[in-house]
Parts: sequence; structure tokens; C-alpha cells
Amino acid sequence: MKTMQAPISSPFNAHSTTTEIAAEHDLHGKTVVVTGGNSGIGFETVKTLAGIGAKVIVGARDISKVQDKLSALPNVSFIPLDLADPASVDSFAEQFFLEQDTLHLLFNNAGIFRPPQFLTDKRGYEIQFGVNHLGHFQLTGLLWPALKKAGKARVIVLSSVGHRRMDVQLDDLNFERQGFDTMKAYGQSKTANILFAVELNRLGNPFGISAFAVHPGAIQTDIFRYMSAAEVKAWSDQVKQFKTPEQGAATAVWCALSEQLEDMGGVYCEDCNIAELLPDDSPAPYGVRAFALDTEKARSLWVLSEQITGHQWP
Repeated sequence: MKTMQAPISSPFNAHSTTTEIAAEHDLHGKTVVVTGGNSGIGFETVKTLAGIGAKVIVGARDISKVQDKLSALPNVSFIPLDLADPASVDSFAEQFFLEQDTLHLLFNNAGIFRPPQFLTDKRGYEIQFGVNHLGHFQLTGLLWPALKKAGKARVIVLSSVGHRRMDVQLDDLNFERQGFDTMKAYGQSKTANILFAVELNRLGNPFGISAFAVHPGAIQTDIFRYMSAAEVKAWSDQVKQFKTPEQGAATAVWCALSEQLEDMGGVYCEDCNIAELLPDDSPAPYGVRAFALDTEKARSLWVLSEQITGHQWP
């Protein structure tokens, strides 16, 4: 597979919608899993892919949101999933394999952003790293046989330009040597998402599996539930233009469907294109930093994640 962290001549851009990208695609006979598909950009992803024939399985904690938003959609089902709880991740995979044996697209979309204080998942790790990375690492590993069986599966990992705030501290994941900073912790988890996609793409190469990391853009969704009104306003003042949820989901859908990305993976994408590679110390609110694409760091994180989750990938 080719890996090229540089923009290409994509026909889409920051203003493109999932509807535009999905036009003329047909996913009848394809199975899709979307974590956090009950709200925000996850819901837009589910709605779009179900609308072009895919069988979509949503993994989420909030059943009421599922009932409110997903019940009217065709080809959509729900399996409870709490990424902070390893037992819940195991249960999701067990229920998936009761009815499915093949998975064509996996969207690791769910996430947590900026809790006001230090919290942990049920493994005892900082909750943003635990939910955003470890839970998805475990889930993807459990679904690995179904991804391999698909032949040309793609895994879409939702990251963020917030990764620029911090590299992964392999020897201090819980901020025991440094003071806890919720934004740095978020950045660490989003860097982990990119590193995961880099190594997953390498390991998936023999099976035709591609992995892509995605920055969706600035969208006002309930992911900001931990921020005060003043914090949301201050953040909003810094953003020149918000995307709609459908525009925010567009890059992930593009990574899943684009023929331009055939046999090309392990890259970080934004605005329906492969992002520009920037220096580690760049303050720009776009692009990907080199430390997030470090292949040796990606392998080290992979080994550590196997040790933490207890899931040894075949």
C-alpha cells in the first residue's frame, strides 16, 4: 500500500457534505459499524451510509438517543457499547458475531472531550485516552476477523487537530509526573488515534485493510458538554467558520468511499483531503504533526496497548 502524507486532487473540500460524497455509491450487501452513531457526526455517518444500502450497526451508551434518532432509519440496528468498560466492549463484539461474520467499514467515531477533572476508565487510565484510544483498540482487535474476511475493509479513526497539543507519553499516560491538563490529555488521546491508524494500516496491508485518521473540523455538537457556556463562547470566537454536522462527517465518509484512496492508507485527513504535514511546533489549527506519524512510536504504542487491554492481536 502507498502512504503519502500530502494533499491530493480531491474533488471535495471543507464545505462538501456526506450526501455529495455518497452520491452514486451503493453499499447494499455491506456491513458497517459506527461507534457513537447516535448523535452528532456519527449520526450523520449512519444516516448517509444506511441511505445508500449499508447495514449499519451503532454502538453507543445512550439508548434513548438511539430510540429518538435511529428508529426511523432503514437497515440500522443497535448494540450497547461503553468504551470505558472492557466488559462492554467484549459484549458488543460477542453480539456482533451472533449475526455477522464480515465487516466492511468500521468507524471509530465515539469520543470524550475535555472532562473538567481527572477521571479514569475501568482499567484505571485517564478517561480520554481510555475511551478515545484503548476502547477502540480493543474493539477493533475483537472485530479483526470480520474485517479480514471483508477483503477490502477500511477502518476510519476519528482524531482531531487537537493532537498538536501533545505527543503520547508512553511512560506517563496518567500524568503522574506532570500536572494533569485536560486539553493535553485530549491531545494525547488524539495523537494515539493517529498512531493507531498508522500501525493498523501496516498490519492490515496483507489482508487489504486500510486505516485512516480523520479530523472532522469544528462542529458544535454535544461533545462539548463538559465546557461551560463561557468556555464554549471563547472557543467559538476563535473559530472562523463552523461546519454543519453533515459537513463534519464528510471527511470520514470520503475516507470510507473514495476510490482515490484505494491502496493508500496510514494517513491523516481533513476537509476531504489528505492533510498537510507540518513541523511539530507549528501553531496552525490544521495539518498533522510529524510525531503523530512516527512509525516506531506507533509500534511501541501498539505493544503497550496490547499489554493494557490484554488483547493480543492474531
